[in-house]
Amino acid sequence: MKKFAFLLIIIAAGYSCGKDDGGSPAPPPPPAALQIRSQSVDGITGSDFNNVKLKPAIRFAFSAPVNKTTAPIAVGFINASTAGAVAYSLQWSNGDSVMLVQPTDNLKGLEIYVLTVSTQLKSVAGGALSSSTDVRLKTQIDSVPKFPAISNDSLLSLVQKQTFKYFWEFGHPVSGLARERNSSGDLVTSGGSGFGIMSIVAAINRGFITRQQGVDRLNTITDFLLNKAQRFKGAYPHWLNGVTGVVIPFSANDNGADLVETSFLAMGLLTARQYFDGGSAAETTIRSRINTIVDGIEWNWFRKTNENVLYWHWSPDKGWTMNLKIQGWNECLVTYVMAASSKNYSIPAEVFQNGFARNGAMRNGKTFYGYTLPLGEDNGGPLFYSHYSFMGIDPNGLTDSYANYWTQQVSHSKINYEYCKQNPQGRYGYSDSSWGLTASDIPGGYTASSPTNDVGVIAPTAAISALPYAPQESMKAIRFFYYTLGDKLWKEYGFVDAFKLSDPWFASSFLAIDQGPQIVMIENYRSKLLWQLFTSCPEVKAGMKKLGFSAPYL
Repeated sequence: MKKFAFLLIIIAAGYSCGKDDGGSPAPPPPPAALQIRSQSVDGITGSDFNNVKLKPAIRFAFSAPVNKTTAPIAVGFINASTAGAVAYSLQWSNGDSVMLVQPTDNLKGLEIYVLTVSTQLKSVAGGALSSSTDVRLKTQIDSVPKFPAISNDSLLSLVQKQTFKYFWEFGHPVSGLARERNSSGDLVTSGGSGFGIMSIVAAINRGFITRQQGVDRLNTITDFLLNKAQRFKGAYPHWLNGVTGVVIPFSANDNGADLVETSFLAMGLLTARQYFDGGSAAETTIRSRINTIVDGIEWNWFRKTNENVLYWHWSPDKGWTMNLKIQGWNECLVTYVMAASSKNYSIPAEVFQNGFARNGAMRNGKTFYGYTLPLGEDNGGPLFYSHYSFMGIDPNGLTDSYANYWTQQVSHSKINYEYCKQNPQGRYGYSDSSWGLTASDIPGGYTASSPTNDVGVIAPTAAISALPYAPQESMKAIRFFYYTLGDKLWKEYGFVDAFKLSDPWFASSFLAIDQGPQIVMIENYRSKLLWQLFTSCPEVKAGMKKLGFSAPYL
């Protein structure tokens, strides 16, 4: 009986197993995920690539053969700057386990591209890519000339003419003054307007506008400055409303006079006074207004409590809160020259000696990159130190007990050039053609770039405005900016403010204080016109002599 029962159990179990095998077969295992074994651009592995050729070969090696029909929807190629799609071709090898991606046409130079391979890519077996991947490409400089070749002289004229549009076409429609930057609306700048006035003189000399057009604009400007613009002890604020003339505060405590900006404006006005020397009623009016404006600046008030130094700021409600002394070596030499030249509010020589020159403490005398630097900080500081005051002050043969000022300008310029050429920090894009560190816009802000404050940003105004002091080096930079980088830099008002090739980044901005020196210093290199006009002023000659300067023109 027991044997019979056991036999029944065995038979039932066998029947049960046979029934399961025939009705529910085990599911097959899922296909293995597709993996990227390697990715490379022109033979170099990685995911972030710099200085990439304009038609790169981007190679992916996968863990299994790829279903090629999934590639067109899985592979995306875009220009990250414009979000525009890039056309590409695909090639396959190694049994369809290696994919080669190439753009159909050359990529644009100095732009960022991203190639994405998404999880929509599948193997022949059906396995999806385990995770999407991005390959980031920063393309190299496109060395193909962007414009037809012209002579160096024609190129200098073109740079002056195009840059002048900033002050002429974009000049404020009511006041005629220069806007701070190309996004400033009614905000105009006093110092930048001084540079703009000098640019008008250069433009007439070059035939970009007629003398009568210049006279009309100067009458608009001088009428606004004399009868509408807000002044403090005769000095102008940094910023004004171009319609109302009311001060626009530069900062919370800087809502009154800015003596340095005023000196740049006065330099421009005196230059124009010397140029518009005709006997017509309009030119006579210009000269009369300029004399009234300049003679009314109370330079000696800015000694604060009769100190032997000038102070940068003062306002009726903030007083001397800013408390910033004007001391050298920097861009402010012309402030002391103007103060010493004043007919009504002159300063004695000791204010310059003790204040700006700091009794000789502004001297340097050390050698950098083979050039002895008479004045200022090590390696020279930002190049605008060599530009702003010397748009009007002629450094040729200019000396005093502290320096030969031509040597100062040349050394400062050549040190800046050599620093960029030798490139001790390895900044991408620095060279003997791409150089110039000065104050400018930078990605996300503004800084005074120099060899000791190098953030990788080149400002065209630096090398261009150094033309009188480093003509070969500057001309090489101008040609590079125009011909090689012209598709990025050359816009409606000349060269944009700054660029950084390592990102790459190109400013969309134009600034009055950077556009003006380009026009004026090119003209000083070509004809010395602005130097001759400003230093021909009788009061300027007297003021410079008073401060201890010697020069053939004094």
